[in-house]
Amino acid sequence: MRADTDGTAVGGSNRLAAAGPGVAGRTEVAERVLVGIARAVSADVIGVPRGEVSVGVADRRDGMALRVSSPLPVPDLDDSAAVRTAVPVLERAAQMQEQLRERLTHLLGRDIVRVDITVTGARMPERRRVR
Repeated sequence: MRADTDGTAVGGSNRLAAAGPGVAGRTEVAERVLVGIARAVSADVIGVPRGEVSVGVADRRDGMALRVSSPLPVPDLDDSAAVRTAVPVLERAAQMQEQLRERLTHLLGRDIVRVDITVTGARMPERRRVR
């Protein structure tokens, strides 16, 4: 069911209309939904499959805190050019923290006040055979 801007229900019962137009409220989102969204965004930002990312969220007085554990993609060590041009791990982690903070604040509509990233290992790209 959806509600028009005046608070009346469309396509269902009029339970929303009982609160009256212009009555402020709040929407509760289950923690598992927040974790799912944070996990998908984290996997995208880090560049690993979603199944390799572990996420925890916590409500704080001033906003939300996010804890992310994931392997970090690294270049193939045999590719010396890629290794030389790679961004240092701490700098990459700081960039990922900022990207996560911005994207999740926008998606969730809540202030993300802390992002902790734990690197659990390295993930090298799969080698593809040329035929």
